[in-house]
Amino acid sequence: MSKKNKNTEDVKDQVEEVLDSPVEETETKEVDVETQLKEDLEKEKDKFLRLFAEFENYKKRTSKERVELFKTASQDVIQSMLPVLDDFDRASKEIEKSEDKDLIKGVELIHNKLKETLKNKGLSEVEVAAGDVFNADDHEAITQIPAPSDDLKGKIVDVIEKGYKLGDKVIRFPKVVTGQ
Repeated sequence: MSKKNKNTEDVKDQVEEVLDSPVEETETKEVDVETQLKEDLEKEKDKFLRLFAEFENYKKRTSKERVELFKTASQDVIQSMLPVLDDFDRASKEIEKSEDKDLIKGVELIHNKLKETLKNKGLSEVEVAAGDVFNADDHEAITQIPAPSDDLKGKIVDVIEKGYKLGDKVIRFPKVVTGQ
């Protein structure tokens, strides 16, 4: 081969290499751009899904709070009625000592009507009896007295004032005397 042909071939090879290189780099750049765009799209989708989930949780929470508010909206009124209910309980006990059956029946009717009306509004009595185990989370201890018997130590000896719940929320804890 002549020197000229060899040089021409070398030049052709170099030109081909140069021409081939940019094509590969362009493809690589296109693939990189495409990959980058896909990653960006995935990030945006993830952001959107998280934001959507957060908004759904917010809607659920606010609707739950609204329902809770409606359930307990009458709490102040019902709490102000509790002393009246306590007075009725005390009056019923005293009137039972009376001989007048009509008076007893009339007071019981009014007392039951008041209890049923408050019960329909969501009020329920917290069940506590003498001999139950004292729990500071569920009861309010007024005082401690020496236990009349060994089995009443650390337990409720007497219930001074009834406790009430409005729905699932305790609005007044039962006031009790505990044995020491």
